Amino acid sequence: MTVQNSDRAPSRKQRLQEKQRRQLAVADMVDKAEVKVRKAEAELAVAVAEAVQVFGDERAASEGLDMPVEAVRRFVGIAAQETAAAAAGDSED
Repeated sequence: MTVQNSDRAPSRKQRLQEKQRRQLAVADMVDKAEVKVRKAEAELAVAVAEAVQVFGDERAASEGLDMPVEAVRRFVGIAAQETAAAAAGDSED
């Protein structure tokens, strides 16, 4: 039976394994956060597209939302892509 000495420093292999474990954990956390960001961006895009309809056009929505016209156009484009992707997914069924 081997008794580990708690005063002994971890071996190089153990340090590398711990470093790799932390790196993988952080990479996983970043991946999950990116998924959340894409989902939130898609939801925001849908809301901005609806705002454009309510306000009448992109410029009025820009003023009403206090958002640059370029951002409004970007979100409207994202909403259109989401809608097209959903329609393409529905037609494959």
